[in-house]
Amino acid sequence: SVAAHVDFVGGLHRFPNLHQLTRALKHFKKNRALRQSNSSLLGANPKTLRSLYKVDKVGSGSSENIQAVAQFLNQHYKPSDLQIFFKHFAQGFTHQQSVAKVIGPNEGLAGIEASLDIQYIMALGANIPTWFWSTGGHHEGQEPFLEWITGIANTSTIPWVMSVSYGDNEDSLSTSYMQRINEEFQKQGVRGMSILFASGDDGAGCHKGNLRPNFPASSPYVTAVGATQDIAGKEQGAGFSSGGFSNVFGQESYQTSAVKEYLSTAQDLPPPKEYNQSGRAYPDVSAYGVDFEVVSNGSVEPGIDGTSCASPTFAGIIALINDALITQHKKKPMGFLNPFLYQHGAAVNDITKGCNMGCGFEMRGFCAEKGWDPITGMGTPNYEELLAAALSAKGVQ
Repeated sequence: SVAAHVDFVGGLHRFPNLHQLTRALKHFKKNRALRQSNSSLLGANPKTLRSLYKVDKVGSGSSENIQAVAQFLNQHYKPSDLQIFFKHFAQGFTHQQSVAKVIGPNEGLAGIEASLDIQYIMALGANIPTWFWSTGGHHEGQEPFLEWITGIANTSTIPWVMSVSYGDNEDSLSTSYMQRINEEFQKQGVRGMSILFASGDDGAGCHKGNLRPNFPASSPYVTAVGATQDIAGKEQGAGFSSGGFSNVFGQESYQTSAVKEYLSTAQDLPPPKEYNQSGRAYPDVSAYGVDFEVVSNGSVEPGIDGTSCASPTFAGIIALINDALITQHKKKPMGFLNPFLYQHGAAVNDITKGCNMGCGFEMRGFCAEKGWDPITGMGTPNYEELLAAALSAKGVQ
C-alpha cells in the first residue's frame, strides 16, 4: 500500500568519494608547464574569452530573459568581489552591476567556485539579469540536487539558462535517486530551461580498473560541458576534462549517430570492458577551462582551472542567444539544448586534439577526434554561428 506513494528510498547507498589525487596532480603539473610555455591565452578573462568565441554583443537587460548559477556546499559570493572583477576584467562592454536575485543562503566568506560561476556567466552573458540560486544542506554528504531541482519546479518564474559546476560519481548515488532527478531535468527542459553542468575534472575517471562516469553530467537531459586548453595558439581537450559513458542512463536518439561514428573511427580507445558503450555519452560541448582569473574575498586569484570555468562560459553565450530570440524576435528560449547542438555541429568549433586521463599504465582515457568525442563533445562555442543556427531553427529569416 505504501509503494504507490514512494519515488525512491535514499541514504542506503553511499560509498566514499575517493579521488586519485597523486596521479591527477602529476598529470596536471605536466600539462600546466606545457601550457605556460605555449599558450597565447594565459590568464583567461572575459576579454580573451569574448574574443575567442566571437561574442560581440550584450543582452538587452530585459527581465524576460534571466540566467542563473546554482550553488551548493556552502559556496557563496560577495557583491564587492563582483564589483572588483568588473572593474579589472569587464571594461569595454555593458554589463549588469549586480546580481538581480539571490535565492537561498549567501553569507560569510566567498568561495572560489561561487565567485567563478557568477563572475563569468555575467561577463559572457553580459547585461542579462542574473540569479544566484543557493541550496543549503546535503544529501548523503553531497549536493542536494533533488531539493534544488524540485525547488525550481515549484517556482513560477524561472531563469532560462542555469549553469551548475557540481557533480558526484555515479556509483556514489542510488539509481532511483538519479532517475528521480533526471525526471525533473526533463520537466524543466519542457518548460524552456537550458541546464548546463560542468562534466567534471577527473578525466574519464578510474575506479577498480573501470572508467567512472559523473552525475548529473551523465543525465541525458542536461548539457554537459567539458574543458579545453590552449596549446601553441590552438584549443585542444584538457586532460582533466571528464567524459565517457553512463552506467545508469542509455543513449538518447539525438546523439547515437555521433557516438557511433566516434566509436567506429577513433584510434586507441580504452578496452571495451572498462566502459559502457551503449550508455549516455558525455560531454556534449566544451569551452576554455584553464588559467581563469577570479576575484574572491577582495583578492585576484589567478590560474583557476576546471570544467567549472567552462560551464558558465558556455551558459552565458546561450543566454545571449536567448536574449535575441526573446526580445528581438518574440520567440521562445532555446530550452533543452542537446538535440539542437548535435544537429548543428557546424555551429561550434570542432576540437580534434587532446586526451583525458583514464586507467592503465599510460593513464589515458579518450582522445578528441573529428566530430563528437568524450573529452570536448561536439566542440566549443562560436556565438555568431550558434545564433544564426538558432534563428534558423526557430524559423527566423
